[in-house]
Amino acid sequence: MRPLKSAAGLILAVALLALAPATAADQPAAEEADPESTAADLITPEAQRAIDRGLEFLARQKRDDGSFGSGGYSHNVAVCGLAGMAFMSAGSTPGRGPYGKQVDRCLDFILSNSQDSGFIDVPGSSAHGPMYGHGFATLFLAEAYGMSMRAELRERLAKAVELIVNTQNKEGGWRYQPQRHEADISVTICQIMALRAARNAGIHVPRETIDRTVEYVKKSQNADGGFMYMLQGGTSAFPRSAAGVVALYSAGIYKGPEIEKGLAYLMESIPNREIAGFNRETHYFYGHYYAVQALWHAGGERWREWYPAIRDELLARQRGDDGAWMDTICPEYGTAMACLILQMPNNYLPIFQR
Repeated sequence: MRPLKSAAGLILAVALLALAPATAADQPAAEEADPESTAADLITPEAQRAIDRGLEFLARQKRDDGSFGSGGYSHNVAVCGLAGMAFMSAGSTPGRGPYGKQVDRCLDFILSNSQDSGFIDVPGSSAHGPMYGHGFATLFLAEAYGMSMRAELRERLAKAVELIVNTQNKEGGWRYQPQRHEADISVTICQIMALRAARNAGIHVPRETIDRTVEYVKKSQNADGGFMYMLQGGTSAFPRSAAGVVALYSAGIYKGPEIEKGLAYLMESIPNREIAGFNRETHYFYGHYYAVQALWHAGGERWREWYPAIRDELLARQRGDDGAWMDTICPEYGTAMACLILQMPNNYLPIFQR
């Protein structure tokens, strides 16, 4: 881990140590990183400047109610949760550090939009599907839990987790609405990451919920190692295949043929703009947010090859005038995702820890 840059970084490190036994209890030791794969080497000065500019852009976009986002996504809880985690990935914690106020306001917004049912949503706000927002918002609450003194945080987090558990469908997955109806691999990964983060933080998650998810994700894998969108069938694609591999990791599957085939599929899509005809523009940030996690957990030579490639691609994509990264959802979403990807080697957030 790179040297901590602030007192907030020290506080975050202490919080991570407190959560470490739950995080690593059933995970085998990751491959030891060599000196070339440390954060100080991977996050180059140019990359750190890009991260700093991106975080400064995000900080400027905060609304009075604590939300982030613009256009139809101005009050989207997923964008807010991702922005909060981007700040925390830099070492800030609720109320502490350079972006402590922003993290606190993210908590304000998400907690204020946590319904009595446990559902986290802003009615009327644009969203690809409300359960995406609920999953990312729950993940943020779980990462902030233990770093905040807010009395209501545990209760709200527990209710959000209970809603996820109670809306899992018979196949073992989740879909856009908090209902036991359909399921797809994309929404499912949002929920299983939230459940894993909550379990790491000491919130009860039934074992059978995880077991059903593992069965669902494994059934979603195609012969080529990629993942179909729904069990009814379909071709593999990079974004959902990255999500599928991370879903297995989040469910406690760290080795086996499904992991190896999935990683092999992803490595065929290593960022390289010189490959003629290779197009990953659809759901670009979503795909790379999960891909960088998958390769981070895999470690070794695949990680050492992947991270510099996506790092350099993101540096080339950053907007020069204000430090943002553009996405069709909104620049706040693209910027939060880019900062999370670039800061993966920091290893600060419990959910990303090896």
